[in-house]
Amino acid sequence: MRLSTFTDYCLRTLMYVGAERERLVTIGEIAQAHGISENHLMKVAHHLSRSGFIDTQRGKGGGMRLARDPGQIVLGEVIRQTETDFALVECMGDASSCRLGGNCELQGILQEALAALLKVMDGYTLADLIRCGPRGEWQTIHLFPPAATGDA
Repeated sequence: MRLSTFTDYCLRTLMYVGAERERLVTIGEIAQAHGISENHLMKVAHHLSRSGFIDTQRGKGGGMRLARDPGQIVLGEVIRQTETDFALVECMGDASSCRLGGNCELQGILQEALAALLKVMDGYTLADLIRCGPRGEWQTIHLFPPAATGDA
C-alpha cells in the first residue's frame, strides 16, 4: 500500500505544526520548508481543520496550531481521515469486474494486511513523530542542518 500524497502532506503539516507549539505556523512557512505548493497546503490545512486536528486563525498574524495535544492525535485516525481509497486491488472496490468471484482468497488476505497496517498506526501518535528535548519540551524539526556560521 502506498499512502497518497495528500496524506503525506497532512502528516508533514501536523509534524511541523506540532513541533512549533509556542506559535502560529503559516502555510507559506510549511510550503517553503517542504517544497510543497501553497495551493496544495491550503487544501491540506482546510481538511485538517475540518477533521479537528488543527485550529486556524485568519488574517494578519494568523496561522495554525494543533487543536489537540500531539499525544491525542492518533496516526491511524489521520490516515483514515485523509485516505479516500483503501481498495488495494481492483476487486476490493465497489465496481469490481473480477471474474474469480468466490474462488480467490487475495481480497481477504489484503484486507487482513490493511487492517494490520492501520492497527500498527493506531499504536502511534503525533507525539511519537516529534522529537522531544531533554526536559520534555517539543523540539523544532530541522529539515536541513543549520548553515555554517564561519566560526570554525
